[in-house]
Amino acid sequence: MSDAPRVLFWRHGRTTWNVEKRFQGQTDIELDPVGHAQAERAGRLLATLGPDVIVASDLKRAADTAGYLSRASGLAVEYDKGLRERFGGSWEGLTADELSRRWPVEHARMDIPDGENISEVGDRMTAAVERGIAKTPAGGLLVIVSHGAAVRVGISRMLGIPDERRELLGPLSNCCWSVLQRRGPEWRLMEHNAASLPEPVVLSDDA
Repeated sequence: MSDAPRVLFWRHGRTTWNVEKRFQGQTDIELDPVGHAQAERAGRLLATLGPDVIVASDLKRAADTAGYLSRASGLAVEYDKGLRERFGGSWEGLTADELSRRWPVEHARMDIPDGENISEVGDRMTAAVERGIAKTPAGGLLVIVSHGAAVRVGISRMLGIPDERRELLGPLSNCCWSVLQRRGPEWRLMEHNAASLPEPVVLSDDA
């Protein structure tokens, strides 16, 4: 087995605000019934991968999602506020249509006037991931349970993609996940927006 660690980023299950296309940010919204069903199904699948460490945002929608994996795997969840969603200031609770009408230029760029700067999200996400990796054994699997925007900037940082170009990565659907694995000094994106078990991938491109 390779000594290279793997990091699986798992977005929380669906909420009513997801359905209504409301900006959630750090508002502590709960999973809806569909979100609970998504998390239960995904938790059973991900448990078969044998995770070594589970670290989740302490916001309820992510914490409850992580709980399904914890119960399926028998592994306790650790919580890290560094994995919270981007703080959205006055945008939180508003729909996408409302935001595009009130802040057409800013919304197109996701430039929240009184919200958290993307660079700050990237800094705290990567720091939280590094804390998780430090607890993960060689060749082990770290599961990070977090939020759509925060996960995208965290993955981008790990891949060396500038924060302002994070849109190069497609979004993560509710309760889907992405897998990164280190190869030498760099991280590689092995799976993105997956809803089924990651397939084994040969690390050598010429094999």
